[in-house]
Amino acid sequence: MRAFVFTDKSLASEAGRFVWLEIDTEKSRNAPFRKQFPIEALPTFLIVDPAEQNVALRWVGGATASQLRRLLDDGRLAVAGGGPEPAGRAGASSGDRPPEADRLLLRADALYGQGDNAGAAKAYQEALAAAPEGWGRYGRTVESLLFALQRTQASEEAAKLAREAYPRLRSTPSAANVAASGLDAALELPAESAARQELVAALEADAREVVADTTAPMAADDRSGAFGSLLDAREDAKDDQGAKQVASEWAAFLEREAARARTPEERAVFDPHRLSAYLKLGEPKRAIPMLEASERDLPGDYNPPARLAVALKAMKRWDDALAASDRALSKAYGPRRLGILQTRADIYSGRGDAGSARRTLEEALSAAEAMPEGQRSESTIASIKKKLQASP
Repeated sequence: MRAFVFTDKSLASEAGRFVWLEIDTEKSRNAPFRKQFPIEALPTFLIVDPAEQNVALRWVGGATASQLRRLLDDGRLAVAGGGPEPAGRAGASSGDRPPEADRLLLRADALYGQGDNAGAAKAYQEALAAAPEGWGRYGRTVESLLFALQRTQASEEAAKLAREAYPRLRSTPSAANVAASGLDAALELPAESAARQELVAALEADAREVVADTTAPMAADDRSGAFGSLLDAREDAKDDQGAKQVASEWAAFLEREAARARTPEERAVFDPHRLSAYLKLGEPKRAIPMLEASERDLPGDYNPPARLAVALKAMKRWDDALAASDRALSKAYGPRRLGILQTRADIYSGRGDAGSARRTLEEALSAAEAMPEGQRSESTIASIKKKLQASP
């Protein structure tokens, strides 16, 4: 978003309409903000009512410039207390009484902003049920509802919603997220679920359509996410050849996008997904040149050396991986250090140094337990403890 969307000149008119704030969730000084405004996934965009200090509108995930402009319009109106202006009706004016769907959406957005995913899901469903034909907020409502359903473990409901909504959202900016989120939800269903096989097959076809449609107006990282979901589906089917084919197509897509980048920051946006694709192909060596370039071009960023450590670990270049890990740790802070330390423990294990691996996990556990409220993650602590219990 920072590299591709916020630099879009069409957003210049929005600069004076809001007080803009970017929060680095890894820094301990921002833990109170995270406590007041819990962040469930990154990126998350919040439009905060300055008078009430509550979230008027929340958006989880990326967005195109046009989507962001619409979100900002809706957020401004929500803060003003009037709710969204009529959407999707020919000839509607600002003086028109908003349709029922828009009033219900205002309530759903408020619940979603509070982090009440269960309440928001019900309210979003009510808004969709009341929506007129051609309602302009259909896409963002479906995307928010999908996230709320997945956070409440309503996987079958989420998958069925995506399957129903996708034909209407085909070739729109919402298509990739709807297809990918729906497929992810279907894959989460237990094997004995009667609906699982049909939903996975249908949503996999939708996701394949998304990645094949190169003309649809959607963010490159959203289309990349659809590739990732397709790869998960092939692995779930134990189709090694199919998974390798998807990974190869994914890597080729990302390489084309990276080649179009105008700046190192734009190019580095694709580094994590490219690394994932290369690892799935069993070709971590392909990641080394891009990560070395990113580390050189972005010397203050801990991500390139942290990712280099992962790639070098996969290549069993233990000493080089530890050196990359050292460089990452010298720049990293907050919760991100925990992942780097766990990778470092794996490197020590790989080269047969069980003692150093255990000490590194103990360091990670100590750091995780010392995190302030707002950054502390009980699931991360439990995961590190489990690794320690399994270590020699």
